[in-house]
Amino acid sequence: MTSVTSLFAPVETDLDLLTQNLKGLVGARHPILSAAAEHLFGAGGKRIRPAIVLLLAKATMPGQSITPKHRRLAEITEMIHTASLVHDDVVDEASVRRGVPTVHSSFGNRIAVLAGDFLFAQSSWYLANLDNLRVVKLLSQVIMDLAEGEIQQGLNRFDTSLSIEAYLEKSYFKTASLLANSAKAVGVLSDSSESTITDLYGYGRHLGLAFQIVDDILDFTSSDEVLGKPAGSDLKSGNLTAPVLYAMEEQPFLATLIEREFSEAGDFEQAIRLVEQSRGLQRSRDLAASQSKAAIACLRSLPSSAAQQALHDMGDYVLRRVF
Repeated sequence: MTSVTSLFAPVETDLDLLTQNLKGLVGARHPILSAAAEHLFGAGGKRIRPAIVLLLAKATMPGQSITPKHRRLAEITEMIHTASLVHDDVVDEASVRRGVPTVHSSFGNRIAVLAGDFLFAQSSWYLANLDNLRVVKLLSQVIMDLAEGEIQQGLNRFDTSLSIEAYLEKSYFKTASLLANSAKAVGVLSDSSESTITDLYGYGRHLGLAFQIVDDILDFTSSDEVLGKPAGSDLKSGNLTAPVLYAMEEQPFLATLIEREFSEAGDFEQAIRLVEQSRGLQRSRDLAASQSKAAIACLRSLPSSAAQQALHDMGDYVLRRVF
């Protein structure tokens, strides 16, 4: 079975350089930020987002080297992603991520919030220095979308009237916008045609949605150790994802349990069982598969190359985690 790291073979050296640069960019000015940067960027994350940026850079400029602006875009993408995780963990009161303590559990909420703010500010500064107004607008939109997604999720806790369409919109804001707009920005920096730029946006959008749907399935099917957080934590906090929304169509009593916020003994365990007994997980797998297929179709305008093949295989890799 192909691992995600083997998919990144065409840009493996570039990713190693990126990780070292990130630690230096973030942590150079203060010991606490330096410790937080080491904690964040040394935590063993897969670096999927910057890897996709670098692969797209190679795929859109066959036979050429990745430019400094593409490299900086990859760094900015990972900084924005990491900043959002730091803030999410504070909001969610999560004690671990990827199996290691979160920034706020190690350094306190105050430092975590400030570290997240610093990462957003630092990414914005580097973004401005790309001197490309179109790219600045694309990535600035991402930062707004992340906040919009977090607000929507907070307002819709335990809301059993939530639709699949609203779930996908929130998932776009929270997860797919960064991939979609970063991918689009690659096309802009590569001077690609407008049709190719549109395809790159579509690839990032659909792949990002597939990733989120798969993560939401894994919240029910994986162990605490694999997830790096307690299984079922989204449902317990009132964040209703695709498996739950589909399950409620078959199991009306599930909505009753959610609406009373699992206030009675055994409510949460019963809710998990109802999801598992429904077709919610299978329908969610089908939804993820359709998004992955749509992502792969968006690669049609790119010439054949090792990078293009890796991007194609990424669509298959996403699904293998739940099929």
